[in-house]
This record gives sequence, structure tokens and C-alpha cells, in this order.
Amino acid sequence: MLRVWCAVAVCLLVAGTAGADDLSKRLTAAIATPALEGARVSVYVVNLGDGSVRFSHHAERALIPASNMKILTALAALSMFGPTHQFVTKLYADVQPGNDGTIDVLGVRGGGDPALTSEQWWRLAADLRVLGIRRIKRGLLLDATRFDSEYWHPEWGVISARAYNAPVGALNANYGAYSITVRGGAWPGEPVSALIDPPVAHLRLINRAKTVASRAPAELAVDRRRLEAGEEVVVSGQVRAGSARQTHYRSVLQPVHYAGSVLRMQLEANGIEVGTQTRVGTIGAEMPLLMSFEGEPLAQITSRFLKYSNNAIAETLVKAMGAHRQRLRSSTAAQPGSWRNGVVAMRDELEGLGIDLTDMVITDGSGLSYENRLTSVALVSALRIASDSFQFGSEFQAALPIAAADGTLEKRARSSAEKVRAKTGLLTRVTSLSGYANNAEGERLVFSILVNGFRRGAQSAMSAVDAIAFELTR
Repeated sequence: MLRVWCAVAVCLLVAGTAGADDLSKRLTAAIATPALEGARVSVYVVNLGDGSVRFSHHAERALIPASNMKILTALAALSMFGPTHQFVTKLYADVQPGNDGTIDVLGVRGGGDPALTSEQWWRLAADLRVLGIRRIKRGLLLDATRFDSEYWHPEWGVISARAYNAPVGALNANYGAYSITVRGGAWPGEPVSALIDPPVAHLRLINRAKTVASRAPAELAVDRRRLEAGEEVVVSGQVRAGSARQTHYRSVLQPVHYAGSVLRMQLEANGIEVGTQTRVGTIGAEMPLLMSFEGEPLAQITSRFLKYSNNAIAETLVKAMGAHRQRLRSSTAAQPGSWRNGVVAMRDELEGLGIDLTDMVITDGSGLSYENRLTSVALVSALRIASDSFQFGSEFQAALPIAAADGTLEKRARSSAEKVRAKTGLLTRVTSLSGYANNAEGERLVFSILVNGFRRGAQSAMSAVDAIAFELTR
């Protein structure tokens, strides 16, 4: 019996070695694809069960991670706050509402909730109605002092009007963005339809677009500019007659006023009359608390954050971590949340979990900055910690996009359908993919793929990265 057992053990060892060599050959060949020629590529693969390294290719090379930075942001936030944490928006009134439900001013103090949508602002307004509020005589006082007033990171360069470049403040609505749905007329010369959602007074539409013939050139531009009160949304260019509706997403320039305008709309939708004044300032101690509104649990926010790679959530979480750490250290002289103290808090939290960030650069939480530098080893370390965590591991893993099924992988990695859960990343000449894979032998692998400086198109580079991930599932 002893001889038989030894023979089986040797066979298993030989088979395991052969399997590892085969995987290395296949991954090496996948990296050598023409689509990645001239690029700097870092790949690291570990068996999640026993921690053995299955493949390593320049794994210690620090590269730009793009949106794979969000893995670290999500991990740090879940660790610091816990998956059930809810960010709180506080409402104040100059006096308790009388029999007629009238107050003079409604104060709104942002608590850094990164996921207050129009629907949640409606729920908040409905809760105020339940409290008996029927009229706010003068208007709104908006307090966003939990964070600083630097709405865009200085390392992001030129800020576009695209939704992914949304501002980051302590009082938000709809991730600092809105949509414009445009549809051409049935015939050339007919007016172009343009609708803003949400239809708030803060956003004023200027529609200069024209309907042109079905074969004429069609170029549409949607931009915005700051006004003394509000923002002007300018739609210009040409739309082909009879063409399908097209929706464009844009960011706001004044996030606090925008949030106030969404709240005003929802208050009025709930039958609460609101005075014309909207002021941004600090709510004093003399204004008593009327109500605290708890937002979605962080677990739900993380799912939306990672599945759809939401930059606004990422950066709001970074500032929230900074504000939280400041409050813990000094309740009286705490500094507002900022990128500076948020990144420090984030690094401390990650290093406390056991991730070695030596010689790595964390500039922001979304990965928009080209100054960020991570290794595939660090990302695999973070993914392993998340997988092992009883506190938040399940919530983290469930938040990752599933290959060929949902999120940013919905239309990608079809050959690895439902065998890969991973975070995508894309910037100009940068792409990444890090997460978990199941192979045919039932092994669960954790991997990170970072690519910088690819010379061919982004689609070719992403397809090459998907092909590397596919080799892990074979």
C-alpha cells in the first residue's frame, strides 16, 4: 500500500508541474501577441487556495493601474467603515414646524454620501413631509464643509464636460452628473428634441442643434458653462432625420448648488413650498437638528462603484476616509476631507491590512491620474485579503464585474463567460484587469494584468488582456 501511495503522489507532483509549465507557456504566448507589442506588461497569478505563484511576468514593475486603483479604494473603505455603514445627510430648521408646517430656512449638511440620486432626494423630501413640513419660507442653506472645496484633482489635467470628470463635494446629487437625450426631427429642418434629466432649474438648456438629411454629416456637441446663478447646457451641431435617440452624460460645474436644485425639485414634488433663496454656507450650532437621513449601505454603494467603475464614488470615498480619520484624531479642530488627507488615510488602512505599498504611488481613488503607480503583486495581495475577509469579503467579490454578464465586462471576455470576476481599467495607452478566475480543474486563481504604452488600438489591447484571462480558465 505504501508503494502505491508513493506512486500516486509522484504522479500528482509530475502532473501538477506539467500543468504549471503548460499554463506558463500559454500565458507567455498570450502576452507575446502583436496587440501588446512594445507595451510594458505586468502579470501575476496566484492559486487562491494554497498561495502558490502560478505565473509571474514583471510582477514587481510599478505601472499606471487606471481604474484598477478602485480595487484598493473599495478595500480601504470597506475595511475602515464596514459594509453596513451608511453616510448621513443632516437636516436642520431654524424652528420646529408650527401647526401650519412652516419653517423659515431648511439647512442641509452633506455627510459625504457618494450615492445620493434623484430618487433618494425624493425619499428625503417625503420624510420631511411626514415630519409635517409644508412650507420653507425663505429657502435652503447648503453646508458642504465636511469636505474641502477642491472639486477636481489637480493631477487630472484638463477637465472635460464628460460625466467621468464629475466634481467631488460633500453634498452631491446623481454623482455630479446629468443626462441629455437628443432626437432629430422626422424631416430636415425640423427642430431637434433635447431633454435634460433631472429637469432642475439649475440647468438651463440652450438648444442650437439642427435636423439634417439622413446622409448628411452628423456631429453633435453637448457642453456646459457657468452662469452667475446656475449652469447653461448648450446642445449644438447636426442630427440626422429619423435617427434613434441618443443620450449623453455630462458633469456639473457647481455640485452643491446642483444638489440643492435636485432637493428643491423633490420638495416641490412632495407638495412642500420652497422660497427662492439658496445659499451655500455653514450651519451654525443655533440651528437645531430636524432629521438625519441615512443613505444606502456601503455594500450597495461598492457594488455600483466597482461594477460600473464610477469615478465620483471613488473620489468621494477617498475624501470621506480623510474626514473620518481627521474626526477620530481631533473632534474639535478636524480638517475637512481632502485628497491629501484621504490618500494618507487610505494608505494607512491598506498597509494595516498587510499590503506592501513601498515605492508605489497613490494619487487619487479612481485611477484617473497618470501619476498613480501600482504593481500586479500589490493588487493580487489586495484581492487575496478581500477574499479571506469575513468582515467584507463577500460584499467585495460580489461587486466585481462578471465576464460576459454585467458591469464593465458585460460585452467583454466572452470566452471566459462567468468564469472571471474582475475589475477593468482603461486610460489612453493604459489598460488593466485584475480579479478572480476559475479554471477547468476547479482551482480558483487570483490575478492582475497591467498594460502600459500599447501602440495599437484600445480595443485590440483589451481583447489581448481578455485572452490572457481566458488562459487562466482553461
